[in-house]
Amino acid sequence: MDLKILLATFGMVFLAELGDKTQVATFCLSAECDGARLSVFLGSAVALVLSSLLAVFLGDAVGRWIPPAAIKFAAGAFFLVAGIWTLTGAVRSL
Repeated sequence: MDLKILLATFGMVFLAELGDKTQVATFCLSAECDGARLSVFLGSAVALVLSSLLAVFLGDAVGRWIPPAAIKFAAGAFFLVAGIWTLTGAVRSL
């Protein structure tokens, strides 16, 4: 196991999840469910683990067929398009 990659992955995912809609949804669920904090925690933790597992396996499979530079470019383009779409919708709603 590569400790440097482990710590980099932990740091990136931890920072990306702070204030994310998933964290906000978990916050709201725990506020609504009196006495069920453990259930909310376990449900959200298992969901994050499973979605990460899926991303790792799909990333590995896609990485065998498509060069990493192309994947990074496509991901960047996707986020740019999504950002522009979101900004356009926000401006239209003003």
